[in-house]
Amino acid sequence: MTEQVLVAEPVPAGWPRRAVAAAVRQRELTLVALIVVMGALVALQAPQLLSPSNLTQVSVIASIIGIAAVGQALVVLTRNVDLSVESTIGLVAFVVADVLAVRLLDPPLAMALGVGLGLVLGVVNGILVAGFGVPSIVATLGTLSIYRGIDFLIAGGKQVTLTDLPQGYTAAARATVLGVPLFLAIAVAIIAVFAIVLRQTSFGRQVYAVGSNPEAAAVLGIPARRIVLVVFALCGMLAGVAGVLWGIEFGTINATAATGVVLQVVAAVVVGGVNIFGGSGTVVGAGLGSLFLAFISNALILLRLSQFWLQAIYGLVILIAVAVDAVVTRRLARATSGRRAVAAGGPRR
Repeated sequence: MTEQVLVAEPVPAGWPRRAVAAAVRQRELTLVALIVVMGALVALQAPQLLSPSNLTQVSVIASIIGIAAVGQALVVLTRNVDLSVESTIGLVAFVVADVLAVRLLDPPLAMALGVGLGLVLGVVNGILVAGFGVPSIVATLGTLSIYRGIDFLIAGGKQVTLTDLPQGYTAAARATVLGVPLFLAIAVAIIAVFAIVLRQTSFGRQVYAVGSNPEAAAVLGIPARRIVLVVFALCGMLAGVAGVLWGIEFGTINATAATGVVLQVVAAVVVGGVNIFGGSGTVVGAGLGSLFLAFISNALILLRLSQFWLQAIYGLVILIAVAVDAVVTRRLARATSGRRAVAAGGPRR
């Protein structure tokens, strides 16, 4: 009998790869279809759903969550997770608002400070995970509490109100670019940039390789630790952007800002087709997942249903998406192993 030889690869090859790509595209198209159908059904009961003001509000919330979800998607693609995004968003939102309230910096510099702060917090997460080998769920669960604690320490029990901010600062939340809400334009631009980076650059291919098969990636000389550090840094930076936009949208900020947002961000990522086990998915899917969840939240409000359902819905979509990904991953793994065994001279019937 000929000995079977199984060779590890960083990503599935041949038709399994095409199957993964088709599954991702199908998830994205399914989300688009669900948004359209859900919008049509809700509009029958609540016509205000399609009003310009309501659509703007939905797009603004979806954009903030979507930007954070892009960073989370990068981390999840490497088989990690960042649970500290909500405290990063909250801390950045308060710091930027507080700096503006005391007129320490002009708005552009204050916003740059917020993005830089998010980057630093992301680097700290990356060092813990990539440098010290702490499991990401443990490391970021710790920094989730630490960053929130720092937020409470800086806030000292106070809050920054809309009247404390420079006049016209929060108007950006309703600004438009060629008729498109500014926040949505920013989110689409960020998604487009990272979609190109993941698809067209060696860094993007390395991110998928690390998440698909870390051992094979190491054999190929891919610097897995460096890649993980970079994606955590990018996740923190994008959470910083989301924190700046959060402050602009809500105006009044305290130390509890963005509490619970991590569930929405993770739900957007997994429902958007990013495999929680790493190695497959797109940032476009994460963005669509954010829009899908924003529509659900808005629909519950318009239909006067309890918002307590939201937490259950977020948890449910995470469980369903992870279960689907687990089934697909196992089937593709078995199909790929069988294909390699045959290619290596295994027994045939």
